[in-house]
Amino acid sequence: MEKPPPQTEHAPPTEADIAAFKEQLGRPPRGLRAIAHRCPCGNPDVVETAPRLEDGTPFPTLYYLTCPRAASAIGTLEAEGVMKEMTARLAEDEELAAAYRAAHEDYIARRDAIEVLEGFPSAGGMPDRVKCLHVLVGHSLAAGPGVNPLGDETIAMLPEWWRKGPCVSPCGGAGQQEDGE
Repeated sequence: MEKPPPQTEHAPPTEADIAAFKEQLGRPPRGLRAIAHRCPCGNPDVVETAPRLEDGTPFPTLYYLTCPRAASAIGTLEAEGVMKEMTARLAEDEELAAAYRAAHEDYIARRDAIEVLEGFPSAGGMPDRVKCLHVLVGHSLAAGPGVNPLGDETIAMLPEWWRKGPCVSPCGGAGQQEDGE
């Protein structure tokens, strides 16, 4: 698989980014701070959200995967038991477990740099289990390769979700999606 390039600087969302987000998720963004990663098609595929929503509700998911094609492919991996296998490996592989704990610490540090959510976990099950591959992929895409080992592994398992072009067209309509995506 050709890897999507990491975006090293998080960019403020444009009006087109916000329109794409609305098309991708079918709702307006909540707590949107930045585009954390762009799909090779040009649309945002991971956004950075505020640790608290506008109404003050804690929202500990810093990196939110928005691309429906990537999300669908990740959902397939989850249904195939990948999370259970990864969690089992964490119990057996001390080096992997240490790297995953470091990913958890990175996630918390990035969120705390915006606002501390005292007593809230990171996300995705970190640091002891794998609960959500979507979060791990979002973290890996936003932080770049080598930060979240299980997010990186998941990305390597995914098909090239961007190959058929944009998942949505922010100019007012959904992009061409084929059955099974």
